[in-house]
Amino acid sequence: MASYASSASPQVLVGNIALFGIGALLMRGAGCTINDLWDRNLDKGVERTRSRPLASGALTVPQAVGFLGLQLAGGLAVLTQLNWYSIQLGASSLLFVGTYPLMKRITYWPQFVLGLTFNWGALLGWSAVTGVVDWSVCAPLYASGVLWTLVYDTAYAHQDKSDDALVGIKSTALLFGENTKPVLLAFLLGSCLLAGVAGLGNQQGVGYFSSLLIGTFMLGLKLRTVNFNIAQQGGMYFRYCGYFGWMLFAGALIDYLIWYKDGKKRPLVEVRRQPQTHSELS
Repeated sequence: MASYASSASPQVLVGNIALFGIGALLMRGAGCTINDLWDRNLDKGVERTRSRPLASGALTVPQAVGFLGLQLAGGLAVLTQLNWYSIQLGASSLLFVGTYPLMKRITYWPQFVLGLTFNWGALLGWSAVTGVVDWSVCAPLYASGVLWTLVYDTAYAHQDKSDDALVGIKSTALLFGENTKPVLLAFLLGSCLLAGVAGLGNQQGVGYFSSLLIGTFMLGLKLRTVNFNIAQQGGMYFRYCGYFGWMLFAGALIDYLIWYKDGKKRPLVEVRRQPQTHSELS
């Protein structure tokens, strides 16, 4: 979306997709490692997680910490390829990455904190291209992602709700209980609305809005048939939610390709820019 708004070249688009793909793999992996370190004793009491390397004893804590160091070093290497604004913005996300695993011990809303963590890329991706966050687009896009995370991670948490209640793990699955479906539908519709606001602010085209509406309809339709009291169906809906993200990405990419094919007519979006590289700052 930032490349579309700023008329960035295909090289910038592809380069950032590759960079953020590697960064997401490393930092989400680091988040999983941190989560497993915090939860290694709790995981022993949950059927689905007791076979994890730390919980099962296949991996020691020092080994996991060493692996985490490698993941963080890789993430830092990726982050330093960006502009200074983005380096500071990316580093600030570590607060959420480090504290998320604690939330399930103190609040029934850990999925909300996970949403704040996982969707940081909505801000960082924009600043990586333009050098600054356009809050008129990124704020609703970020909020949309947080609501989407609440949908899929609540479904995910339903897989373990019986064991979680016994070992003291809190989640929105336990909080919503039998009201999960109407609550998730409200979150889904809110996510769609906010993503639409972001798209309007960015003057996205038919690709983006078509994928947004079709994806929302698919998730809403599937939500009607899910039985969250069957663990496998919670996991199935969680995986199904991933299609929504891919569809939205594809829609935004289609808009960019149409713009590029039609002679690179610049979208009528005012984009503030800051220096993009360290050399431009000097």
